[in-house]
Amino acid sequence: MSQPPSAASPDAVTRQRLIEAAADVFVEHGFRAATVRDICARAGANVAAVNYHFGDKETLYRAVLDQLFAGALERHPMNLGPAPELTAEQLLHAFVRGLLGRLLSADVAGRIGKIMAREMMEPSAALDHIIANVTRPMYGALSQIVRELLGPAATDELVARCAFSVVGQCLFYRHSDAAARRLAPGLEGTPESVEAITEHIARFSLAGIRAIAESGAAANAHSRAARKPRKGTS
Repeated sequence: MSQPPSAASPDAVTRQRLIEAAADVFVEHGFRAATVRDICARAGANVAAVNYHFGDKETLYRAVLDQLFAGALERHPMNLGPAPELTAEQLLHAFVRGLLGRLLSADVAGRIGKIMAREMMEPSAALDHIIANVTRPMYGALSQIVRELLGPAATDELVARCAFSVVGQCLFYRHSDAAARRLAPGLEGTPESVEAITEHIARFSLAGIRAIAESGAAANAHSRAARKPRKGTS
């Protein structure tokens, strides 16, 4: 296997130009409609450059996704970066803030939202790569937070549904922006509104999860009481 080019080599420079050009093309047109010719033209590279550096368009697409997600997580981490020990409530707030930052940011991280929107509508072979390397680790982190809030008796199904509900609220502001602008002008998702949306989703989610946890505890107590034999009965 050949070694990757050093960061300062001409090959590395061309490779990075291809990734940056491809990111723009994939955001604008999606994976299927994007052409290698257009990518190479934007990168100022020979049309054979994609094949030379990546082998094919699909491998280039995965390289773009890896770089975009790495940059997005660096700018908008799941736990708001290095910090003292956080409570489950604080971790949920941080998770929501990081996800909204990656979805709504105007910087390079914002391109993730557009690419993922296309992936949800027209999944490519790279979706499994995204799930395995990015989405599943994030889901695992959120599930741990939700399970701690629900309590040890929570079922896997309940944890998953609560986690999906948290993420679903965040995705609304990415995928339903046009409708939100018409329904409630000023409340749509923008880079400037991330903090306000974070606060609302975190509070709303915490209230819902706590209510579910409390109702589950009450139901368990009621069930135990119902099973307890009454005095004077055999």
